[in-house]
Amino acid sequence: MTETKTRSPERRVAAGAIASLRQELFHHALDYRPLGPLRTDGPVIRRLPKTLRKGVVWFPHAVVGLVALISLTDGVFAANTYSPFGIATVITAFLPAATLLMTLVRPVLAFWVSIASTPVVAVVGSGGWPWGATAFACHLGVLIVAAARTRPPAAAWMWFVTLVVGSFLENIGGHSSTSTTFAMAFVSAFALLVVTVVQTRRDAKQEVTVQRTVTAVERDRRTLLEERTTIARELHDVVAHHMSVVAIQAEAAPYRVENPPPELEQAFATIRENAVAALTELRRVLGVVRADDQEVPDAPQPTLAELDRLLDNVRETGLETEKTVTGAVRTLPQGVELSAYRIVQEALSNTLRHAPGASAKVEIGYVLGGLGLRVVNGPARGLVKPSPGAGHGVTGMRERVAMLNGEMTAGPTEDRGYEVAVFLPVPAEREHTEEEVAA
Repeated sequence: MTETKTRSPERRVAAGAIASLRQELFHHALDYRPLGPLRTDGPVIRRLPKTLRKGVVWFPHAVVGLVALISLTDGVFAANTYSPFGIATVITAFLPAATLLMTLVRPVLAFWVSIASTPVVAVVGSGGWPWGATAFACHLGVLIVAAARTRPPAAAWMWFVTLVVGSFLENIGGHSSTSTTFAMAFVSAFALLVVTVVQTRRDAKQEVTVQRTVTAVERDRRTLLEERTTIARELHDVVAHHMSVVAIQAEAAPYRVENPPPELEQAFATIRENAVAALTELRRVLGVVRADDQEVPDAPQPTLAELDRLLDNVRETGLETEKTVTGAVRTLPQGVELSAYRIVQEALSNTLRHAPGASAKVEIGYVLGGLGLRVVNGPARGLVKPSPGAGHGVTGMRERVAMLNGEMTAGPTEDRGYEVAVFLPVPAEREHTEEEVAA
């Protein structure tokens, strides 16, 4: 039996710190991560001329290259004072500059190369200990670029390792009068703090943007599901009405015939049983899609015959509305009538919200093979500001049109108004069936 030992808080903190150091500075030290160009949709770059954006996106690369070039030039001149173009030039000038350029492709490895080369450059070079002017600028640049390309914990560990290495070299070198460890610790701490704050703020903005995008997608999806649920409830009422008629007629049909044969009675009984079973299944499915607090509507579903009442209600709110009907008015399937009514209702509601003070025209065309709808409004007028919208009303209309295999277009007009045009197909045989049932 093994005995579980609980580690002390100090050991847990130390183990977590070591794990963080290993994760940030060792696991991905050799990763090849070339620095890409800046995004052209940034708050500053997007305001620049198009011809200038192509060069500005490489601004970080240019800054790093410029600092490396200046450090290289300064290192060459400093090395030439005592070792003209010898090994000292390579170590004190080219090595720090090359390490700084390495941050553009391997940032963590560049930091370790800069740390490892610090004592070599300090011994061969001249000036401050352990960082001369050239080494100081290059190592500071390495810290800044590497911190900007890694996570904040990595920046903290880089600063800590730099402080430990500088303090160790200062104690063994005996150059306390020319020590640059304190200056490196102070300047790098300030620079890394600024980089970390900017990086944290940038990451927070990206996270907020992602969350907003996810929220918008979820909101649209929820609205779509709610609209489909509404359509399902209304479709239930339409189908349930017809199935109830079928069940009642099937039950009453045998009594209209004198001495009906048993086969006929059995056929009508089977029709009635199937109709009742279909109604039961419809109610069960509707119970799944209906919200807990959603009550079954008591009133029958509206049709185009009640469109005049809808227009009268809209006119009372101040919206001037004109209706035009073309073609031979006839009874259409109840699903088509209901969808047409809802589409006109939603289009007029959008006019009230987004174009206050405008007038609207409603055109209904009974054509061969279907029904055409067109609702168009003018631009907003008056002092009332339009209400912002998310396009959910148009989404609901498209869902209804798609359910009936229809076609729909919606968009602004030339006079800054808005137009919704819909065609709902109705097969000729279905029209005749509906007319016969109504008769």
